[in-house]
Amino acid sequence: MAIEASNDTGGHRRIRLGMVGGGQGAFIGAVHRIAARIDDQFELVAGALASDPVRAKASAKELGIADGRAYGSFEEMARAEAARADGIEAVSIVTPNHMHSPVAKAFLDAGIHVICDKPLTTTVAEAEELVALVRKTGRIFVVTHNYTGYPMVRQARAMIANGELGEIRLVKVEYLQDWLTEPLETTGQKQAAWRTDPARSGAGGCIGDIGTHAYNLACFVTGLALDELLAQLSTFVEGRRLDDDVQILLRWKGGAKGMLWASQVAVGNENGLTLRVYGSKGGLEWAQENPNHLWFTPYGRPKQLLTRGGAGTLADAARVSRIPSGHPEGYLEGFATIYSEAARAIRAAQAGQKPDPEVIFPTVEDGLAGVQFIDAAVKSATSKGAWIRMT
Repeated sequence: MAIEASNDTGGHRRIRLGMVGGGQGAFIGAVHRIAARIDDQFELVAGALASDPVRAKASAKELGIADGRAYGSFEEMARAEAARADGIEAVSIVTPNHMHSPVAKAFLDAGIHVICDKPLTTTVAEAEELVALVRKTGRIFVVTHNYTGYPMVRQARAMIANGELGEIRLVKVEYLQDWLTEPLETTGQKQAAWRTDPARSGAGGCIGDIGTHAYNLACFVTGLALDELLAQLSTFVEGRRLDDDVQILLRWKGGAKGMLWASQVAVGNENGLTLRVYGSKGGLEWAQENPNHLWFTPYGRPKQLLTRGGAGTLADAARVSRIPSGHPEGYLEGFATIYSEAARAIRAAQAGQKPDPEVIFPTVEDGLAGVQFIDAAVKSATSKGAWIRMT
């Protein structure tokens, strides 16, 4: 079954987008810019792309942003763009974690919709403040947990919601990498430096960087809410100030049990995000490194391989597929799905309406849940293995 998602803007002009962070030497900024254009829903017109004003303006020039909309600070950008008749309608925040909260607050106060990288903030208090501000302003707020945009992740979510697994009993999720096996942060490598710095990353290292992705994926697919956890956060690289390995036992509301393992020192793993869910009637298995496949095993019957766009594809997965079955579709397209869902929500908000129920994206409340997860795990680990109940 050939599935293609339209990149027609639905007769609307592209949404004017600004970006904070993501300038020269940044990785994730380029990912967001590509994702925002894949379905042709956004146009990047303004930016405060670095904390250093000179580098910020040089970065903007490289991207073709007009001189008058290349800003030296996010505060200047929020004020100036809010005052323009053709000002940005949404901002993408791709800074290190510690800047998410102040940047988001500035643009929400300016009446601008926000698309923010994860984790939402570095503290629960900041996250709660953002939730309250989003509710007050009525702006759309999207957290870019991009794996929720993968078609076969949407397929798994729909199958569980339809009862095909029965009562969920076991949830196991892993996110394994090895790029921080050595003290890369001491070499001046930008991505390693801020991710291992408590002042910029927050209280969690590996758990904040990739552990939150694993946790969000498990919640998104199963629909379960976490009741309590018991965490062991380890730092294997000498001199590193934050965790580089996370092992957590999970107790979900309703009785399901689970485990989460995230590591950035698991040698031989590149981006090993995997999810396994088992219920009273069957099981599902999905791996990000082979994202177009979903294994489904009904109890007592042979294991079935479901493919993106293939036989058995549900509408939830088909809606976010872009190309015919058999062609690779993954990381960038997952990000693009989040951006396209954001575009639909923003356009609905501009029309004074709510988006169609089929539109799904991680919200500011999901972002708060991720920060609460980090906080609970850190508390559990520092209390030498106490079970911590989620708030």
